[in-house]
Amino acid sequence: MDTPKRSTLKKLATLGLAAGVITHAPYVFARKKITLRVLGTHVTLQEAIRKQAMSDLGIDIQFSPAGSAAVLQKASMDPSSFDLYEQWSNSINILWNAGSIQPIEKKRLTHFDEINPLTKTGRLTPNANIGAGDAPYKLLNVQADGTLSPQESDHISFLPYVHNVDSFGYNTQFIKPGIAYETESWSWLLDSTNKGKVGIVNAPAIGLFDLALAAQSKGLITFDNIGAMTRAELDKLFSILLDFKRQGHFSGYWNSVPESVEFMKSERVHIESMFSPAVSTLNGQGVNVRFAAPKEGYRGWHGVMCLSSQTQDSVKDAAYDYMNWWLSGWPGAFIARQGYYISNPQRSKPLLSPHEWDYWYDGKAAKANLLDTNGKIAVKMGEQRNGGSYLKRFSNVAVWNTVMPTYDYSLQKWYELISR
Repeated sequence: MDTPKRSTLKKLATLGLAAGVITHAPYVFARKKITLRVLGTHVTLQEAIRKQAMSDLGIDIQFSPAGSAAVLQKASMDPSSFDLYEQWSNSINILWNAGSIQPIEKKRLTHFDEINPLTKTGRLTPNANIGAGDAPYKLLNVQADGTLSPQESDHISFLPYVHNVDSFGYNTQFIKPGIAYETESWSWLLDSTNKGKVGIVNAPAIGLFDLALAAQSKGLITFDNIGAMTRAELDKLFSILLDFKRQGHFSGYWNSVPESVEFMKSERVHIESMFSPAVSTLNGQGVNVRFAAPKEGYRGWHGVMCLSSQTQDSVKDAAYDYMNWWLSGWPGAFIARQGYYISNPQRSKPLLSPHEWDYWYDGKAAKANLLDTNGKIAVKMGEQRNGGSYLKRFSNVAVWNTVMPTYDYSLQKWYELISR
């Protein structure tokens, strides 16, 4: 009988997942000059972050960014290829069952007590919608028997840090701006007026939910639990999606944030699955892309920083230094300028201007032009963040990026869709 790790690796291999500034005194120094290898996506593995971390920590850091499917395959198959892994919470079950990551000691995390309730209880506010699927709080704590659960313990499976809600972006030159939470809808991805100009993220645990939300809001299918679709529901959904594909509805499936930017900039698409940095980049380049606030709710995601099961000794010490650095203030302020949130935002607040905080976190109209992480104007004075404040946006999560019980079957259906 296959062990969980062997079974997981076999499935991943078979399915071919590879397809697809403010300055301040150094935060803390690693114990000796070593190299820390970080595997992840372009979302957080940015050169400005790497340089700042190396300067603050006094260590060498190597970033290996790639598409989400590729990094998940690499991490699952070869934990010796990285020291820290940065992606999203839907990767946790796969990595944990594969034996690729080790528990993180909470007592070694300097700012853990500052982390807000989102990953601890599932809600930022008492009346917030937790959302279907793999809400990160369900996967955070490592129990004595090796399982993951919401029950608080001394060890966690990931460091909670960057997070956001995602939807789709659309070019207002071609699509009339809608009204947040009222007229903007996931159904737009399947609207006939956008035929041939629709892009989807090529990630089975992400793009699948964009299309499922679109089909459901279009009235083409109803799910009993969109976070745990049955095989019969997947069969029906992909039958619908294949019909759309045969009609030439989809323009392409992007694998990384830079590719999604190129899709929109080249006008290959007018509407597509998008992540916030891509929207900020395009706005900074003069392409008027609006990040929708769908009336059905967002697809939520939470960044996870995981410690390789193979990382030990001085490199492990440096990994903890890097994890602590991420919650030390500067990184949270940096990623706020691309529209992302950090798990302990109050520590980053002093490093943002009042105008930046009011716009990015409080959802107020910008009282001045605001710059993105590249120093370009991403927000013009008077503009208001679509979807509102941090609390408002995270009160409207429809579903989280999720590895469903039918994940293996959904992978097969997904690759049938994109390869036909």
